[in-house]
Amino acid sequence: MEERTYLIGIDIGTSATKTALFDTSGAVVASSSHGYPTSRPRQGYAEQDPDDWWTAAAAGVRDCMEKSGADPRSVAAIGVDGHSWSTVMLDRDGRPLCPSPIWQDSRADEICRRLAPEFGDSLFRLSGNPLRPNYVTGKLLWFREKMPDVYRGAIAVLGTEGYLVFRLTGALSLCRSEGYGFHFYDIMKGRLDEEAARALGIRTDIVPPLFDGHETVGRLTRDAAEACGLCPGIPVAAGGVDSACTALGAGVTDPGQTQEQGGQSGGMSICTDRFAADPRLIFCAHVVPGRWLIQGGTTGGGGVIKWAASEFGRYEEEMSKTSGLSVPAMFDIEARDAAPGCGGLIFLPYMAGERTPVWDPYATGVFYGMDFRKTRADFIRALMEGVGYSLLHNLDTAAAAGARPTLLRSTGGAANSLFWTQMKSDMTGLPVSVPGSDNATNLGAAILAGTAAGVYSSPEAGAKAVVKEKRRHLPDPSVRPAYMKNYERYLEIYESLKGLMGRTAED
Repeated sequence: MEERTYLIGIDIGTSATKTALFDTSGAVVASSSHGYPTSRPRQGYAEQDPDDWWTAAAAGVRDCMEKSGADPRSVAAIGVDGHSWSTVMLDRDGRPLCPSPIWQDSRADEICRRLAPEFGDSLFRLSGNPLRPNYVTGKLLWFREKMPDVYRGAIAVLGTEGYLVFRLTGALSLCRSEGYGFHFYDIMKGRLDEEAARALGIRTDIVPPLFDGHETVGRLTRDAAEACGLCPGIPVAAGGVDSACTALGAGVTDPGQTQEQGGQSGGMSICTDRFAADPRLIFCAHVVPGRWLIQGGTTGGGGVIKWAASEFGRYEEEMSKTSGLSVPAMFDIEARDAAPGCGGLIFLPYMAGERTPVWDPYATGVFYGMDFRKTRADFIRALMEGVGYSLLHNLDTAAAAGARPTLLRSTGGAANSLFWTQMKSDMTGLPVSVPGSDNATNLGAAILAGTAAGVYSSPEAGAKAVVKEKRRHLPDPSVRPAYMKNYERYLEIYESLKGLMGRTAED
């Protein structure tokens, strides 16, 4: 292993695939990002082309190798992760049969509502998750009913990381951290339950072999190596879902440790060593064996600011040409002119429905409390606060279920904002630690790769060796009352409007 000193972590995100090359100390040597679109042809639909993930990943690896000047022979292993619940229906020639519904897709809502009374309780006890349309189960049931040719013609159903591993190695795999999307998966035993699958009428022959995230699925093929600018034969780890890899890359490996995510979407993951599922939250296997994650996943995260910058940041976009600051960075500065609570202006960040804890595909974004006194700064800050309230809503739900974090480890692009991170600390009343790497998700995938290659003895050992703290935020109790007043209204606004939101979606 002496001459092989680099690890590659590939993160298939919702809006882009980010690739990073690390040395074995966890330092980023080079990184690259390539974006792709999400198609929304109908209400509740959200689809991506899996080949876009592969194109972006291959281009990202080439970029990293070119930027770093690293010898391809020095790459020890490749690890991957991806957004969960994407459903790639693969044909006999190894091609997707249709666009892949991603985690935001809720087209199976009617099917899940119909089946939940009969199967919901038993499937929850088995998988730790409610029967909701965003999961893989609902999508498989939808394909069976609405696109039977695709359902019958599939030889495998793959997630994002599974599809990328397939393109890299030619081998089929399902990482155990992705298993929670299949409600006939026994989450505590780490295996499929054939009886539950038969009850649902779902084929299990299309579910690939199961792997722990740090296990080697296969080795880089000659064609894939040529596409990526690497040498064939490099081991490729099974990887994991993005939230689990982010938790690993943030150093969350022991019970009670909590990771807070501020990427395109938002969320949190609390580590546990026991079954601690709650139907309002998400429960998945960690990429650390013997550990699970209690999760809250929201549609409102850094994507809210990205959307606002795109639609309302034209002045800042022009200014960025001379200032050198990005539009989100200028929004960050402008938001500081508004007081905590924004004078009662409240934003519900349900820009693509909402997942936990309300599970409402018809929820929409809302600004409440507008009047002539409100300023542009109030609106920008309200966007940030709304995302913070969604985080607090999930943490409060987890606390009611018995999971009470004492420290948040903040990751994702939003963690680069000192202002936004401090706001989350003030809102939650918890200290927030920001890991030294801005690439926690990629780092988690790279740690799994390093474990597969023998660089680290285990995922936990790898995390303890490479994850370092960059800064820490302590809560300011003097500003929390303003947030709590708005937070109570935030919850009430949704409860008051959810019926209207559902009726509007039917128009």
